[in-house]
Amino acid sequence: MTNTLLKQAIPPITDKMIHWRRDFHKFAESGWVEFRTSTLVADELDRLGYTLALGRDVIKAESRMGVPSEDILLKNEQRALEQGAIKKWMPYFSGGFTGLVATLDTGRPGPTVGIRVDMDALDLQESHECSHRPAEQGFQSVNHNMTHACGHDGHTSIGLGVAHLLMANKAQLSGRIKLIFQPAEEGTRGAKSMADAGVVDDVDYFMAIHLGTGVPNGEVVCGSDTFLATTKFNVDFHGFPAHAGGNPELGKNALLAAAQATIGLHSISRHSAGASRINVGVIDAGTGRNVIAQHAHLKVESRGETNEINQYMFERSKEVIAGAAAMYDVSYEIDIVGAAYRSVPSPSWVQFIEDKAKQLGCFEKVVDRQVDGAAGSEDATYMMERVKEKGGEATYIIFGTELSAGHHNDKFDFQEDVLTNAALLLSVVTASVKDYTKEHQKD
Repeated sequence: MTNTLLKQAIPPITDKMIHWRRDFHKFAESGWVEFRTSTLVADELDRLGYTLALGRDVIKAESRMGVPSEDILLKNEQRALEQGAIKKWMPYFSGGFTGLVATLDTGRPGPTVGIRVDMDALDLQESHECSHRPAEQGFQSVNHNMTHACGHDGHTSIGLGVAHLLMANKAQLSGRIKLIFQPAEEGTRGAKSMADAGVVDDVDYFMAIHLGTGVPNGEVVCGSDTFLATTKFNVDFHGFPAHAGGNPELGKNALLAAAQATIGLHSISRHSAGASRINVGVIDAGTGRNVIAQHAHLKVESRGETNEINQYMFERSKEVIAGAAAMYDVSYEIDIVGAAYRSVPSPSWVQFIEDKAKQLGCFEKVVDRQVDGAAGSEDATYMMERVKEKGGEATYIIFGTELSAGHHNDKFDFQEDVLTNAALLLSVVTASVKDYTKEHQKD
């Protein structure tokens, strides 16, 4: 009966979900500056009757990574207000605390279900070519170098769709539902601060989601297992300037230290126990051709098929960096700006979601586990691991959709019919979780 009621509630919100997605796309906001997005989400959830926890109540300040400077935060607060951010909510998110959790307590006994969606855009300039649908239809990003090129605008819309479906069927539900809207997933920066704030400590069953990632249109993967553990870090070398022709021996060359570190990092032996990655994506050093470089900056990431392999890569990286600094007698600093775990979905929870997806009949193909595919990283794994550590179960669901271009491409776009199917499955699983609990009690 609940499934039927949820399906009947889909048509009235279909147009809303597309509107939300396109609105968030047009006013794309990157990590920790999702001020407009957060205020609009908060206002919608408050209007629906959810209990809200906002900003610093759901984000541990010292656990945030890769936070922009105070000046950038202030400029983006003003920009967001000019673009329609709701002023009454802004104080909660000021300073880059742009996460929120909406709770629906049914008043009836039952487990707590957590659903996490992310809200941030990429630091990327969107294509304005007329062949790009958002440009053609007038919802391409108006914000310079901020673009929803990974589908998080869709994720946020799905979260709001789920909020509508569940509240409309509150009388049929039991237990508690927590809808977690996370900032700063790109660069794997935001989830740890919310996990450390305890937002999932009371969650029994957890779901995180993504659109696309190479999964065909109409397919759903109920337990993705392809994410690599990762550490994102910056390195700053500090040397001493000198005239490159007159007295080079007086200088301490930070550029050479950075170059040596780059070669050394890419020479780290790969791990025999599984996939391992290292990449220096940016090297920035020097001020002039006749000056010994005083400063150098690297942007680096390590990855591993397991948390242990990634830790091995990161520890070896620190040794290489220290050695390069010693070779050229310069000092250095390492700043971790992002990180994510590897987390394996809970098998029986995945099976339950698979069964529900098949019963709905709206997916062309239902896959239980994905173990091959794109080996990226995802910081929802922090929440997954936290839930499992507390005795709960967790999974990561991928909803396949046709893409106009790959993720993180300036022409990225997706088929919007995926939004309603995703919202429906998440709502049906949440509404049926009491049945899953009963099955476990029998076991």
